[in-house]
Amino acid sequence: MIYVFYLLLALAVIYLSLKLSYYVDLLDKTTNLSGAFLGGVMLAAVTSIPELFTSMSSVLIVRQPDMVMGNILGSNTFNLAVLGLLILFSLNKFRNSTISSSHKTTCFALIIINILLLVAAYSGLSFNILGVNIVSILILVIYVISIKTMSSSNDDQNEENSMTTDLSTKDIMIRFLIMSILLIIASIAITYATDIIATKLNLGVTFAGALLLAVATSLPEVVSSISLVSKGNINATMGNILGSNLFNLTILFVADLLLVNGSIFTMTAEANNLLMLGSMATLAITCVVITKFKSNNLTKKLSYSVYALGSIVCTTSYMLFLVLNR
Repeated sequence: MIYVFYLLLALAVIYLSLKLSYYVDLLDKTTNLSGAFLGGVMLAAVTSIPELFTSMSSVLIVRQPDMVMGNILGSNTFNLAVLGLLILFSLNKFRNSTISSSHKTTCFALIIINILLLVAAYSGLSFNILGVNIVSILILVIYVISIKTMSSSNDDQNEENSMTTDLSTKDIMIRFLIMSILLIIASIAITYATDIIATKLNLGVTFAGALLLAVATSLPEVVSSISLVSKGNINATMGNILGSNLFNLTILFVADLLLVNGSIFTMTAEANNLLMLGSMATLAITCVVITKFKSNNLTKKLSYSVYALGSIVCTTSYMLFLVLNR
């Protein structure tokens, strides 16, 4: 019965994610809202809800805070692998697209946070303010600054707005809100269903277990991103994946706030591998984004190679993690 329930939930998540990506694309092409903000803040926050509740459960219910870091970093590395595949299979579309310069800020923010995590994990830094690690507070500050950058970005407005609709902006926002609430409910349910299946099949942290959990928690990002790419909205796709990863890392602040004893920055072997491989994937996608904004002739000639190589590194990073943790 649980398998049927899981399948129905997966179908619901796919449908709701498709509808959300449609409304995001609609808002991007019929309003002055930045695609980077729509994908990187609004859609990213909704699609990252499974990671939020999984992490809160690890702290409050399961009482295993060391799982939080693995869950967050695993989801982020998987998301970058998906983005890598999307770019790899749509190189021409990606090269000819216009993306917001705020994505560079997001990439640099992700790199800085990864460095902070390395410092927190390996230096034993435990300076707290009101019971919250200083690293968690810095992560929250970086996220707020990144949101401000994305919300003020308007350099992607030169893309052709060819979409027409009979819906008003208010109608679109209401439908987006309804679909968001439904997706949050379905996402939480499928995450718990996945945990039940993993326990029932004794998958644990094996290859299959890690893959099953990653797919379940990242399904909204994957489906909505694929849909946005098919619509030619590369800007919102980049915002969705990069914004989701940034939001996921901010969950560490929430988990740290809820944690009474212990450290949220305890690194298991799995989390250690994910931090290293995820950092490598983040650097790779940053190189891709930076190359997108270089206009000299040499860079243009090399752009395909950089996009392809960066995408392969992102995808290979997660595959390597699965191999190392079989």
